[in-house]
Amino acid sequence: MITEIRYYKIPISLIIVQKDKALSKDLFLTEIGEIEIEQGTIWGRTVTLENYQLVYCTKGSGIVQILGEQVPISNDQFFIIPKGETFKFYSVLNVNTYFLTAHFNGNKAKQLGKEFSIVRNLIPSVNNMVANREMLFDEIFNNLSKGFHDENLEYVNFCFGHLLATFIYANKTSEDIADESNPGVRRAITYMSKNLSKKLSLNQLANEVGYSPTYFTTLFRKETNYSPISYFSHLKIVKACELLDYTHMKVKEISFHLGYTDPYYFTKDFKKKMGMSPRFYRNRLN
Repeated sequence: MITEIRYYKIPISLIIVQKDKALSKDLFLTEIGEIEIEQGTIWGRTVTLENYQLVYCTKGSGIVQILGEQVPISNDQFFIIPKGETFKFYSVLNVNTYFLTAHFNGNKAKQLGKEFSIVRNLIPSVNNMVANREMLFDEIFNNLSKGFHDENLEYVNFCFGHLLATFIYANKTSEDIADESNPGVRRAITYMSKNLSKKLSLNQLANEVGYSPTYFTTLFRKETNYSPISYFSHLKIVKACELLDYTHMKVKEISFHLGYTDPYYFTKDFKKKMGMSPRFYRNRLN
């Protein structure tokens, strides 16, 4: 289940006006919300986005599929989905996940969002004046609750520009953005993604990036909050969801395709991560 705790969508007639105004045409908000994703639920868009979308995880964890990659995400991480793309988020089973999200557009939206379609880490800092991004979200929510009149929308758009800057330029306001993912970890993830049909061991993954298994596991967990093997398993299940959604492959065929030697173990692993069997997942919308 997906619950909209707070959600505001700017009427299309007013969005058209914002596109032509000097104060808002470069960057304007189209919708904003706070949502709760129940454990084991899938959230996403099956049609391409008409605007850019900022997604900020405030609590919980799961895996996001974006631009052909599957990446774990947890609290204090964010990403921006480019206009014209789709995405899916697969929540974990033991906790609900909360997101603050905002759709935006404008003449400068492409430049602002183009480098942030990967999951980025945010480390809160008490010394950072803009570290409390949730407070800025609250300011926007509170003002939208007062109506969509021109002056209010102008103020909201200025607030959103400030909010977006706290994500994109976090390293300029303080040292609250983590270093880019370790190249070895990124290389390992790419290797995993290209070898989902295999049964890779920890030693194989560590050898691929030139680290000892112990050091590689420590580094990988620090970057992703997952062990390498657990991450690899999650990638397989995400791919399984894709095959169940978009192909007519049988569950048994999918299990073998993803390197499982026993379909029963595949079903058990799928149910553990998704909260339902592969067959139930496939038929859930029927």
